[in-house]
Amino acid sequence: MTLRTLLVTSSILGENGQSNALANHFKTQTEAREDVVVTHRDVVANALPHLAIEELGAWQTPAEERSAEQQALAAHSDELLAELRANDVLVLAVPLYNLGIPSQLKAWFDRVLRAGETFRYTENGPQGLIEGKRAIILAARGGQYAGTELDSQTPHLKTMLGLMGISDVEIVFAEGLSMGDTQRDATLKEAFQAIDQLVETL
Repeated sequence: MTLRTLLVTSSILGENGQSNALANHFKTQTEAREDVVVTHRDVVANALPHLAIEELGAWQTPAEERSAEQQALAAHSDELLAELRANDVLVLAVPLYNLGIPSQLKAWFDRVLRAGETFRYTENGPQGLIEGKRAIILAARGGQYAGTELDSQTPHLKTMLGLMGISDVEIVFAEGLSMGDTQRDATLKEAFQAIDQLVETL
C-alpha cells in the first residue's frame, strides 16, 4: 500500500532556510521508502494572494452559478483541497517569523479551512471533516521558544489542524539555530534523527 504524503514548505530563504533543511532531510529519508510518495508544495515559490472578499464570495456561490472570474478564484482553494484530501500524511515545514507562521502559509490555511469542506458548524461547535490523517510539523526557530508563553505558533497550528479534524500531530522542534554554530549543528543533528524515527513510523 502506498502512503501519500503532502509536504508544505514556507521559508522565504529558499535553500538557505533551516525549515527547508528539515524538509529536504525528510524528503531524502522517504526516498528510501518505495511505499511512500511525497508531493511537495512550496507556498513561497507558488505564493497565493491574501484572501479577499471576491474569492470568499466565489466559494459561497454554487459552482454552476459562478462567473468565469469566480471559477478561476475558486480553483485556487479547490486545487489545494483536492491535494490535501489525496494525501494520508501532511508535513508542514515551518519557520518562525515574528512569533508566528509565514503569511504565505497562512494564505494556504485560508484556502483549506473552508466551512462545508474541511469543517462544519454544529450546535456543539465546529466539527472537522478531514478524518484519518496524520500531521507532522517540522519547526525551525532561531531562538528557544517551545514550552514558553512566546510560542504562540504551536497552538495556532494545532488549532487550525484540529479544526479540520486532524488531531494526530507530531512536532520536531529545531530551536536555537541562530545561537552559534555549535548550537545550530547539535540542534540540526538531533532534529534529523527525530525525522529519521518519524519516517520509520510512516
